[in-house]
Amino acid sequence: MSLSEIAFLPATEAAGLIRRRELSPVELLEANQAQYEALNPTLNALVTPCWEQAREQARQAESATGGAGEALGPLHGLTMGIKDLTLTAGLRTTFGSTLYADHVPTEDSLVVSRIKAAGGIIVGKTNTPEFGFGMNTRNAVFGTTSNPWNPALTSGGSSGGSAVGLATGMFALADGTDHGGSLRGPAAFCGVVGFRTSPGRVPAYPTSWVYDTFSVPGPMARTVRDLALLLSVMAGPDPRVPLSIAESGAPLAKAAAGGIDGWRVAWTPDLQGLLTLDHEVRRVTEAAMRRWTDLGCTLEQASPDLSRAVEIIPPLRAMRTAVVRQPQLDRVDQLDNPGLKEYLELAGRLTALDVARAEWGRSQLWQEVSRFFDRFDLLLMPTTQMSPFPKERALPETVGGRPTSELANASLATYAISITTLPAISVPCGFTVDGLPVGLQIVGGWRREAAVLRAAAAFEDAFPWSQQRSPMVREAADRR
Repeated sequence: MSLSEIAFLPATEAAGLIRRRELSPVELLEANQAQYEALNPTLNALVTPCWEQAREQARQAESATGGAGEALGPLHGLTMGIKDLTLTAGLRTTFGSTLYADHVPTEDSLVVSRIKAAGGIIVGKTNTPEFGFGMNTRNAVFGTTSNPWNPALTSGGSSGGSAVGLATGMFALADGTDHGGSLRGPAAFCGVVGFRTSPGRVPAYPTSWVYDTFSVPGPMARTVRDLALLLSVMAGPDPRVPLSIAESGAPLAKAAAGGIDGWRVAWTPDLQGLLTLDHEVRRVTEAAMRRWTDLGCTLEQASPDLSRAVEIIPPLRAMRTAVVRQPQLDRVDQLDNPGLKEYLELAGRLTALDVARAEWGRSQLWQEVSRFFDRFDLLLMPTTQMSPFPKERALPETVGGRPTSELANASLATYAISITTLPAISVPCGFTVDGLPVGLQIVGGWRREAAVLRAAAAFEDAFPWSQQRSPMVREAADRR
């Protein structure tokens, strides 16, 4: 195999080859590093690389035999990109903020500990907006991450560096976080897979808020089965996080197997008119959704009423921002992110009744979606409301021809799902006339991650859009 072919091996396939000693972890690392050297100067996905440290770990993984008394972890020898919000002991973690430009943690986040224990090899930190706030991955420490399908456009936010690194073969797997859509949006913009799981499925520790149901850590990958493998390692309870779901993550590794014949599937282009969509996103996603009858599903155009989300999101986002940014409240004037400042200012104006009203509305919203999923196994809808926009902008100028001025409205397709706490995955489902990838969002019922993975894999098998590579990736391979 060529270096490019090795770099884009599905993680599940690479893991098998490494176990059979048909592929060396060092070979995989070198293939990923070649992609980094060819494309990262243009795209700026991996902002704090650690290739030499990773190479030593790959050599150690290569020498492991898996013989008597030496168990090989499920991620043995696989390369990982870690979002720059996630703590990595001994490796700079800036949170995309000049306040932490030289910050080197002394401990790993729980997900990093689990990835390392499973044999994963970290090759560096991936770019994110300051403290993960925004639809565009850019910050004052490292600059902007560009889209691999068109470097003049955004990669999305806030897990943009992870999405771009995956789409260009810089690593096999990646982590991210998702509040309003930070795993799903970049995955859609870059043509990869991102999964927001139920709060507590992947515990966040250490954290400023152990009761956080808004932001969750989660996996990213190039294929659904790769993502399921990583999720099986990341998921599982931890007693330090009271919201942890008391189920092992291990069974999720095989959750993507099987068909979905006879499943009851609802689809909506716009959540009963709640979403404003660009024409191309609507065209591509609607065509993809209608194809689910090919998978044996019973398909019905329907959606829950999520109109309350528009009023609920701002106060709850402000409240959550104030909780998790407690350590920075005395330095708000030093933050570079205008949107982050705006929500902290909003938090200062909120009353207890404002937050109570929003939480009451959120409870009503939950009753609505709970009844909806008594009737359906899945809900299909667009992941994003627009295609990637110019990377100089914090938000798209317009969506569906209407001016855009507020983050929550521009990301309502994902944010409205986030506040329900339902699991939702984004998978590639086609391309616009300009050759930009589009994501399909698959939403499951309460804590039904396994069902979402199974359905997403069935769609991916039938319509393998995830195998497409961007022009700059193909050109880099041709130059070798």
